[in-house]
Amino acid sequence: MDSVKYQHAGLADGQWGKMSFAEQMGNIGSEVSRAFRWFEKNPVRFQASFERAVELMDLSIRATNDSGKLKELCRAREEFCDYFNGNEWGSEPQQIQKYYDQFVLLARN
Repeated sequence: MDSVKYQHAGLADGQWGKMSFAEQMGNIGSEVSRAFRWFEKNPVRFQASFERAVELMDLSIRATNDSGKLKELCRAREEFCDYFNGNEWGSEPQQIQKYYDQFVLLARN
């Protein structure tokens, strides 16, 4: 593991890369959901959820060698971060969450 201090240290040590793409995206979606839930209610919990979501996205980006998945991950990360930083794309939390929910269903099957 590199010198970055991860909130998900066990996952950063290689466990994350052993999960399927659908499992990774479903787990990211859980943190995304938490970030949306806490955004206007609790700044401390929001910040923690936001950072965990971005950390998991970054772990997935590091773990993939598939250019299509890499492009999708980077775009999803960009959209998520944009929402909380001016929302230039005009995204809605429901549509972002719906995107991740599809992966939860896929991972269950």
